[in-house]
Amino acid sequence: MAACEVIKPGMLTTVQDAGRWGHQAHGVPVAGPMDPVSFRLANALVGNASTDAALEITLIGPELEFDDERFVAITGAAFDVRIDSWEVPMYACVPVPPGGRIRFGRRQRGARAYLAIEGGIGIAPTLGSQATHVISAMGGLQGRALKAGDRLPLGRKIAKRAPTKTLPVAPVVPLPSTHARLRVLPGPQLDLFASNALDVLQSGPYVIAHNSDRMGFRLEGPRLPHVGSADIISDATPLGVLQVPASGLPILLMADRQTTGGYPKIATLITADLAIAGQLAPGDAISFSVCTPREAMAALIAQERALRRAEGD
Repeated sequence: MAACEVIKPGMLTTVQDAGRWGHQAHGVPVAGPMDPVSFRLANALVGNASTDAALEITLIGPELEFDDERFVAITGAAFDVRIDSWEVPMYACVPVPPGGRIRFGRRQRGARAYLAIEGGIGIAPTLGSQATHVISAMGGLQGRALKAGDRLPLGRKIAKRAPTKTLPVAPVVPLPSTHARLRVLPGPQLDLFASNALDVLQSGPYVIAHNSDRMGFRLEGPRLPHVGSADIISDATPLGVLQVPASGLPILLMADRQTTGGYPKIATLITADLAIAGQLAPGDAISFSVCTPREAMAALIAQERALRRAEGD
């Protein structure tokens, strides 16, 4: 089976597909891409299915060598990238020759890039998904980030390819530059906070702490006052929810979040802004603003329409 070899792994390069959905009731986290929009666009550019596994690249990119010729596409965070000695544009479908190497250089903006490879990644799924969940060592390549010397098996090449295409840089979601404004919906335990808690939340900004990861962003900023206890009976923790422990400092739960939690949740990030959050890194700042369900739905519809236009649907 054709493969690509990891010459340098980068900081945190993992195999991700659309996520391990359907098992949260049994305590199995979803994982999947931190920026689902860029992930979908990368697969679309090389002609893969929207849910095929790709590589998520965090802050420092890898160096990879390919056995055979493959078309690839890189989306999300803006990096300087070369295939051998040639510069590679972002948001473009480009060929890698047999024995060719992709090298990621300087990161310009954003935190996570996505590298989709024609034919996808040929790793056996775990509970129906190839997504890597590092904390539980599940999925991906032995449940971990890539390391030097790994050989990543590739799926079958696409027999009949559509014409290659290029998209404008970040055609759907603009990359944040050290600061992002994210929209939230109130609840579901808003009644467990002081009456001015949402105003405090919006007074920010909050800075992403350095002990943050794919599980959640620990935020430093104005403390959110509880009413009474800061503990609840554990219940579901949706993607993008803001849970608030006794410290009053919120935690924004991301792709590798646990399935349940016992801290009250003051608000939830709207789906359309998840991709922006996924492009943030420790040290970046977030300002939150409360919106209405109608505004959240309108933003999601607009994003999905833009995605489908970019995908050629």
